[in-house]
Amino acid sequence: MSASRWDDDPDLGEVIVAEDALQERVAQLGVQLTADYHGRPPLLVGVLKGAFVFMSDLARAIRLPVEVDVMAVASYGSATTTSGVVRIVKDLDSDLTGRHVLVVEDIVDSGLTLSYLRRSLLTRQPASFEVCALLVREGRQRAKLDLRYVGFHIPSRFVVGYGLDVAERYRNLPDIRIYQGSVPVD
Repeated sequence: MSASRWDDDPDLGEVIVAEDALQERVAQLGVQLTADYHGRPPLLVGVLKGAFVFMSDLARAIRLPVEVDVMAVASYGSATTTSGVVRIVKDLDSDLTGRHVLVVEDIVDSGLTLSYLRRSLLTRQPASFEVCALLVREGRQRAKLDLRYVGFHIPSRFVVGYGLDVAERYRNLPDIRIYQGSVPVD
């Protein structure tokens, strides 16, 4: 779909992070992660489904032989606000013992999902544990966050694109935009 066709969608608002800014920041994170993990290639743990686009681009930007695994957690369903209840829908296939784990997250909102993941994954005894979040929604954190790698801080608005969705729609947008429509009914 061309940019002009996306612009005609009444449910999509302003662009919060443009496609070129995403590409530039992912490249910068790749350089930083390559330096920080030199000699100890990380296991990238992508949080599905939202982080799949970001993790794919990030993995290619890291100039080390990274390994990749994914897990799926649920806290939103098809809503635009978190339920506060986190559950693991798909667990990792990899053993984390002694591994350098880098969780790749699409967006940090309340921080509850990330806090839950951190507690859960740290019990698996990784050698190190860090988080790389594409987006942090300002002013919404209800849990203390320790984020070493952040792509962008954004306003407290619901956004879609670059992997983020509403009811499975708009993941394929090349940029990140405010979602101003109603939640589609299944």
